[in-house]
Amino acid sequence: MSLKRRDFIAGSVATAAVAGVEMASAQESGQREFYEVRKIALDSEEKRTNLLSFMGEAYIPAAKRAGVEKVGVFTSYENENSDVYTITPFPTAQALVDLKGKLLADKEFQKSGANFLNAPFADPAYTRMESWLLVAFSHMPKLETPEKKDTRLYELRTYESHSVLFGQKKIHMFNEGGEIDLFRRVGLAPVFFGEALVGSLLPHLTYMVTFEDMEAHDKNWKAFIDSPEWKELKENPYYKDTVSNITKIFLRAADCSDI
Repeated sequence: MSLKRRDFIAGSVATAAVAGVEMASAQESGQREFYEVRKIALDSEEKRTNLLSFMGEAYIPAAKRAGVEKVGVFTSYENENSDVYTITPFPTAQALVDLKGKLLADKEFQKSGANFLNAPFADPAYTRMESWLLVAFSHMPKLETPEKKDTRLYELRTYESHSVLFGQKKIHMFNEGGEIDLFRRVGLAPVFFGEALVGSLLPHLTYMVTFEDMEAHDKNWKAFIDSPEWKELKENPYYKDTVSNITKIFLRAADCSDI
């Protein structure tokens, strides 16, 4: 697990340029996915139900006709009246750019989603929508879909950094530092890891891990915290002060979700 001296030297010299170079490489090769993460705020249970119906009956089928392989749709694990999150992987950033035009040109989408799409000014379908564009980490370039179960828990975590340089060091910690591999060994099953390119709270990274239930969540995180590999990794001075704030959200997959 220990980083060799040359890793420190290479990391400190190159880390500021890594994000731009790797993003360009990902766009050219298509090897690393891009993720659009959306948070949709709603002000009533009725609107939440309408949104989930729209996603399952209109949006997701139309997105697949447009070439999208899967769309994840998530609600709160504990509070059914909270925001809805969606996670959509794309092979390239251009595929995300093209999606809206394809949807608006889809007559079946316009028909099946008419009630939601044509919501009146005085009674909008949702309160507000936010989105983030992420690029997958080099050591986990593709989203991994777990087996769908009613009790399955998804944990969405965002790690903010106080500067781009230190944010890149935290990404290095997950990749070359071996933290993703450690996650897998202790049962923190990853769904995706992504660096935020566009959105709020920059610079930050966001990732999702999943568990059979909350009991497994607590057990596996304890195994991670107690592991000698993590204790060694967090004491590495190269990774000091890389995270300034952590936000975590517990989610469950909606019936219409592909993830």
